[in-house]
Amino acid sequence: MKKKSIIRYVMLLLLVLAAALAFYMYKEFNRKPKNLSAATADFTLQEQQLLNEFAADEKTATAKYSGKVIAVTGTVKAVETDDTGNSTVILGNSSSMSSIRCSADSLETQAVAALKPNSSITIKGICTGYNTDELGLGADIILNRCVLVKQ
Repeated sequence: MKKKSIIRYVMLLLLVLAAALAFYMYKEFNRKPKNLSAATADFTLQEQQLLNEFAADEKTATAKYSGKVIAVTGTVKAVETDDTGNSTVILGNSSSMSSIRCSADSLETQAVAALKPNSSITIKGICTGYNTDELGLGADIILNRCVLVKQ
């Protein structure tokens, strides 16, 4: 009799664990990405300040900014749109080969399309990396899911 009750308790425990796992998987599968419009920036910087930090010490800057929400104020160098309609705002000085590439959130497509070169903006996104040119001609800091900050 005792053996059967132990088996029942183990089966009940396994059933509860399976239900909890199923619920967790359902929530993760249906999770929406964080809306950066309402997110508070971990760091607020000028474009040149961010570029200088990465140029001076890439490892330290990557550890500091990677995965963080960053608000960057700078000058629009260009706006690029790919074949699928995704837009990228490039911030930087036109005389420099280095820039900050901000991949815009899909909800920001119209606002980004209206941007003009040489205009000053503040944009907020998640820092995901730093790409250097093999020839040493320039570098790009990558921000993803960017939204324009209303000023």
